[in-house]
Amino acid sequence: MRRIYFDHSATTPVRPEVAKAMYEYLKGENYGNPTSLHYFGRKVRKALEEARDKVAAAIGATANEIVFTSGGTESDNMAIHGVAYSNKNKGNHIITSAVEHHAVLNTVKALGKEGFTVTILPVDKYGMVRMEDVANAITDKTILITIMHANNEVGTIMPIKEIGKLARSRGVIFHTDAVQSFGKIPVDVNDLEVDLLSISGHKIYGPKGVGALYIRKGTRWRQTLLHGGAQERLRRAGTENVPGIIAMGVASELAAANMELESEYLQGLRDSLISEVTGRISRVKLTGHPALRLPNHASFTFEFIEGESMLLSLDMKGVAASSGSACTSGSLEPSHVLLSMGIPHEVAHGSIRLTLGIDNKPEDVSYFMEVMPPIVERLRAMSPLDQETEFAMNSDCAACKVSSSCSRT
Repeated sequence: MRRIYFDHSATTPVRPEVAKAMYEYLKGENYGNPTSLHYFGRKVRKALEEARDKVAAAIGATANEIVFTSGGTESDNMAIHGVAYSNKNKGNHIITSAVEHHAVLNTVKALGKEGFTVTILPVDKYGMVRMEDVANAITDKTILITIMHANNEVGTIMPIKEIGKLARSRGVIFHTDAVQSFGKIPVDVNDLEVDLLSISGHKIYGPKGVGALYIRKGTRWRQTLLHGGAQERLRRAGTENVPGIIAMGVASELAAANMELESEYLQGLRDSLISEVTGRISRVKLTGHPALRLPNHASFTFEFIEGESMLLSLDMKGVAASSGSACTSGSLEPSHVLLSMGIPHEVAHGSIRLTLGIDNKPEDVSYFMEVMPPIVERLRAMSPLDQETEFAMNSDCAACKVSSSCSRT
């Protein structure tokens, strides 16, 4: 059976160059602890710092502003907790958006139970925060704004640069979750005017289990999650994941070098996919912003079909997709992102996310359009909601034959 992977926002395959670099630190003499003073430790420490340089260069930072973590979730938690606890004497107010990843939303909600005040901003129909809402939410007690760079479920790109300028003018620390945007669109910490920024290795063709947190020099932040040794300049205790960090360095370097060409290629595939789906399948809507969206991201709602049924049917045809964030795929509740955008529950249940990668080809889009229309037709034929709607429409039309007052005439 043909296999097509359209779920790159969940995770990406590891590039061969990245896997090769990682393997070098799983074998031979490259097994030393980077905190050890002897030859074996020094050799590994040198490679680790070179990886730090590569990650920093990819986002316009300096090496000493990079802290390696276990991934995006830890980076988000470290950023938010570190700012909140370090600035309690200045205020207790945190601002975020309704469409954040749960690594952010659940963290700020937990802080809300510890005496912090949390403002969760609404979004428009495209899943984008409004600048006036951000500005109006800031008070003299606001210590942190945390709003994602690009949404993982609908692909909308937020006005982070504008928010960064606003936060800086008001003296508020600003964090952004750039896990989905890094490697796909330009991410420069100085251009965006962010104080903290989270990224993850496995979203940029690197391994799982490694990420990084950028902390701008001078930002009032302290370690709060892990207590132990002096690793990462006392900012994150625990022996570093050396193979993962080496791999993330290479993945970051390649992502930065290839981003422009790869993004242009993926945008072409994405636009073709969106055009085909919306043009050939009825009662389907693109979710997220039509233009300000990630170059590889297409997400839709299909009326009168359960998203899980579509995913299972696609999987039987060899197509891997998702119904939203991979972190919430086990939930029976519709996406909090779609609900926040004003999409009704019954429609939000019929969502799928198709995210493309550098190995996808135009023929993958063609194959998807071979198998998807029959799946939609079959599932709608089985749907009681679709049958009720069809019955109601037919009844209306029948009424037209006997009444001149029908609203359809």
